[in-house]
Amino acid sequence: MPGHQPITRSPGVIRNSVNKNSFNQGKCLEFAPAINEKPDISLELLYTFLLYLIQPFVWLRLLLRSRKAPAYRKRWAERYGFCSGKVAPEGILLHSVSVGETLAAIPLVRALRHRYPALPITVTTMTPTGSERVMSAFGKDVHHVYLPYDLPGSMNRFLDTVRPRLVIVMETELWPNMISALHARKIPLVVANARMSERSAKGYGKLSGFIRRVLGKITLIAAQNDEDGNRFLELGLKRSHLAITGSLKFDISVTPELAARAVTLRRQWAPRRRVWIATSTHDGEEQIILEAHRQLLASFPGLLLILVPRHPERFRDAEEMTQKAGFSYTLRSTGEIPSGSTQVVIGDTMGELMLLYGIADLAFVGGSLVERGGHNPLEPAAHAIPVLMGPHTFNFKDICARLQQADGLITVTDAASLVKTVSGLLNDEDYRLWYGRHAVEVLYQNQGALQRLLQLLQPYLPQRSH
Repeated sequence: MPGHQPITRSPGVIRNSVNKNSFNQGKCLEFAPAINEKPDISLELLYTFLLYLIQPFVWLRLLLRSRKAPAYRKRWAERYGFCSGKVAPEGILLHSVSVGETLAAIPLVRALRHRYPALPITVTTMTPTGSERVMSAFGKDVHHVYLPYDLPGSMNRFLDTVRPRLVIVMETELWPNMISALHARKIPLVVANARMSERSAKGYGKLSGFIRRVLGKITLIAAQNDEDGNRFLELGLKRSHLAITGSLKFDISVTPELAARAVTLRRQWAPRRRVWIATSTHDGEEQIILEAHRQLLASFPGLLLILVPRHPERFRDAEEMTQKAGFSYTLRSTGEIPSGSTQVVIGDTMGELMLLYGIADLAFVGGSLVERGGHNPLEPAAHAIPVLMGPHTFNFKDICARLQQADGLITVTDAASLVKTVSGLLNDEDYRLWYGRHAVEVLYQNQGALQRLLQLLQPYLPQRSH
């Protein structure tokens, strides 16, 4: 890597000399996972004991969730590390817990496949929706299984099969037994696109000794910003194990193929109508969206709403609410083209969110009118359309702050403010385009995290052939 000395290896330690000023440039490469302090293993044992103890309740929860999402009833063996024949060993293992992390990982996985075509990549998730997203994004280009529960036997069985050269965990999934197993096997572990909210830091801080030992076994944490990075340091992470790379969520783009598909779909669905989209909605938000849409139709009779619940198990609930409210609607999954009288399209498919954003004139991003912390506002921003969110955006605090500061994000609080804001945007094209332009500019100005992360991963992967 340019500017770095050759890497030397000794048992359990990977080191590389760096300039002290590299900390804030995403180039920190002195990684020494070994722990010198004598550990108090009581919390580790208690953690593992409790995990075994709650397994019957975990099975019950899976069965209850499978009533709405049958996929939760399947592939239980994978959740205990039985994945022989489903993965290719000696490659890269990347874990993304669910849909949001999987979407952020897509550019990274594609870049790794391009740079290291001979290395197999296994992507793990914890949820069926994350699983479906992986398979729809990559098909047979990657291997996919569920990450097993963090039980020592299950995790070691899994690692015996996968035998990864490098493990990448997206955002902040700290599984102590997995981290200990990787450390014992001298397998590098990188937490990519890492974030640590103030609330999570306070929770972890109550187990300071335990968390310090866990963090000490991680090769590198590549944090999204200085604020997240400082919280990891306060929890006991060594500065030499931290790099600030920026957020991978900024490294998305609208491909020419996707743009062309969106133009075609818009011509089919609404050639002479305005369209707004409400995505990643949770229970309590669809009612607000539908009430706002009812009021908006009084001023904009031809307005079309695309409503996309966050979780597939809630597609049916959204349909029932729409039907009960008396709207004329269609389901995206039927492939039916909305007629001129269709008022709502329910987005009940997976992997089409970026396409559906491309049809809309403006977007509301859910999980933000209720206290779920919000979902990714950069996906609609990539289409240069105005982005609306509720006040609860703590999952994307830094990104939302940047968008709001640049006039690329508008905050709404209820149906009345939503109606007022959407009406203003629909009535004034210049106003609408102005907000959309500022949103996409924020996206472009903050890209680069992917290249910084790939540089940091380079020492742990085979030399690229040129």
